[in-house]
Amino acid sequence: MKVFINPGHDQNYDSGAVNPNSGLKECDVVARVGNRVKNYLEAAGCEVQLLQSDNLYFDSQYNDRPVAVCVAANDWPADIFISIHCNAANTQARGTEVECYDSNDSGGQLAQCIQSQIINSIGTVDRGVKEMPGLIVLKHTNMPSCLVEMAFIDNKADAQLLIDSEDDFARAIARGITDYEGTL
Repeated sequence: MKVFINPGHDQNYDSGAVNPNSGLKECDVVARVGNRVKNYLEAAGCEVQLLQSDNLYFDSQYNDRPVAVCVAANDWPADIFISIHCNAANTQARGTEVECYDSNDSGGQLAQCIQSQIINSIGTVDRGVKEMPGLIVLKHTNMPSCLVEMAFIDNKADAQLLIDSEDDFARAIARGITDYEGTL
């Protein structure tokens, strides 16, 4: 199986969400988790490409971002696409959700496999699988895809979980992907 991993945002231009107290940046957390997921999947026999960039679909304003994430995944071509993120809201919200284009298609099945692994292995608040067809990485990829919101980086308890359980999140995401592969 060929898996394309997109750790969200960009370490140079777009940090994504930031914890207001600790300064923990989404782009850094997801880069580390994405690399761990890549290592676990490669150990399981998957081919993996990883690209962290703010250029999702020719939407970057920076000239040093010539490759668009969705186009790279489509051109490879990947069998599945995963974008990894940290959520943020109001410092009170907590939990994990996985977003897909349509919960009744293969992307929805992939999302459910990953959501179940994270909830069962880490015990985060289950916010469920949500349909988000307007997200660039879901509407411009040609393969089953989902966007994983691991936890809320602006919530103190969830932010600590992102720090303490980084490897647990990576293993759960990788297991969710291999669970999905087993359903094919």
